[in-house]
Amino acid sequence: MEVTFGLILSSMVVVASLTWAVKLLNMFWLRPRKIEKFLREQGLSGNPYKLIVGDMKDFMKCMNEEEPKSFEISDAHMPHVVPYEHRIISKYGANCFYWLGPWARLAVTDPELIKEIVRRYDVFARPFPELNRTLGAAGILCVEGQEWVKRRKILDHAFHLDKLKNMAPVMGLSCSMMIQKLKAAVATSSEVDIWPVIEDLTGDVISRVAFGSSYEQGTRVFELIRQRVDLIMPLLQFFYLPGFKYLPTKSNRKVKAIRSEMKSILRGVIDQREKATPKDDLLGILLEANSRFIQQEGGMSIEEVIEECELFYLSGSKTVASLLVWTVVMLCSYPEWQTQAREEVNRVFGNSEPAIQGLHHLKIVTMILQEVLRLYPTNAVIYRSSKEEVKIGSLTIPAGVHLSLLIGLIQTDPKIWGDDVNKFNPERFAQGVAKATNNQPAVFTPFSSGPRICIGHNFAMIEAKLAIATLLQHFSFQLSPSYKHAPFSLYKLRPQYGAPLILRPLH
Repeated sequence: MEVTFGLILSSMVVVASLTWAVKLLNMFWLRPRKIEKFLREQGLSGNPYKLIVGDMKDFMKCMNEEEPKSFEISDAHMPHVVPYEHRIISKYGANCFYWLGPWARLAVTDPELIKEIVRRYDVFARPFPELNRTLGAAGILCVEGQEWVKRRKILDHAFHLDKLKNMAPVMGLSCSMMIQKLKAAVATSSEVDIWPVIEDLTGDVISRVAFGSSYEQGTRVFELIRQRVDLIMPLLQFFYLPGFKYLPTKSNRKVKAIRSEMKSILRGVIDQREKATPKDDLLGILLEANSRFIQQEGGMSIEEVIEECELFYLSGSKTVASLLVWTVVMLCSYPEWQTQAREEVNRVFGNSEPAIQGLHHLKIVTMILQEVLRLYPTNAVIYRSSKEEVKIGSLTIPAGVHLSLLIGLIQTDPKIWGDDVNKFNPERFAQGVAKATNNQPAVFTPFSSGPRICIGHNFAMIEAKLAIATLLQHFSFQLSPSYKHAPFSLYKLRPQYGAPLILRPLH
């Protein structure tokens, strides 16, 4: 009997081992080789597949080489922001492919293909949802099908333009506090690094608008967010390995601790809110809308609400911070536009604090923000993967192939925007986006496009206009001699060495 049991157990172990061996062989060799052959037969070019690692070693080496570099503001910066994709395209031409571990990834620079890909959200999903959850960038970004439809309906209540207009005074309060901090800073030194100040501002705004609290109360949350963003590069080295999150690496242990603390903090915020009088902030509106959906057709669980709150904190602060810091840098580099913008703000608001009612009159400020978004999109690349074999344009894309939609390269393509493509020129948008893009909306998509356009794009633009208008009212500014221009993408496009300015109070 014992012998029979031992044979059965041994047989089960052998079968399980063979099953896993076949799966791993297919995942890391047979399937990539089959896909590579299929892509090459369609005329696409790329590096030959390397067992298990693909191009990851070269990818990480390229990123590490580019990260510390700085250059002139007038130089083309997208080769630095998306360095590996730029090298691959330079070597093989447009719409080529490379390898993230065993996954083929197409580098897509055709605006019409991108338009089709983002439109067909039922076929093209975000890849590596577990990596996004690890970094706190999951929520609605990483759900598909009817689950996405449900969450979008619930979240649309919170991000409706009328709701956001009611939150503008709270944004204004945060802007006023930023000015007070800057005036205190310039009392001792005219040089101020505006980047951490802007991060504090956008953190304070999302804390107040989303959760009814101040930045000081959310300090720990934002410290955890910064730690998560700093873990992106270490995690990229392992994310393609099956079960990478279970590896006992220092980064994985840190991620686990951060996730646990974040969930604990946010669960406490939600528990308190559910017991309190309803508030008209993003969280209050979200909980109220979710309650209605639970009664009608099933809403989100508490874990799913926590995911959306994490996304509020991360994207709500980092997206606007990126837009604001590059706007300030450009206004320093092109003082004539700083002057025009300040004159417009003074015409619209005079000595009064900027308010929602006047924002639509800020035509020059809007042009400036659009040109900044063209040159420095918060997301220079949008990532997707095919859930099934699909034909787009003349290409047939197998299931499981990833796509890098290279928004940054398209928005700085001289064939589309002209020979002065790297020059900051808001005049391009003087007659609107349609005229600037020659009625090709797919060539300017800083917040993505299609059904899955960034749900917070109106939020971002309202906050950015209020912040820039307030700053222009109180200060003139120029870049410090110590400033080094080094835009680099870690989750969002940020200044690698900060943004030190010389600030001069206007009154």
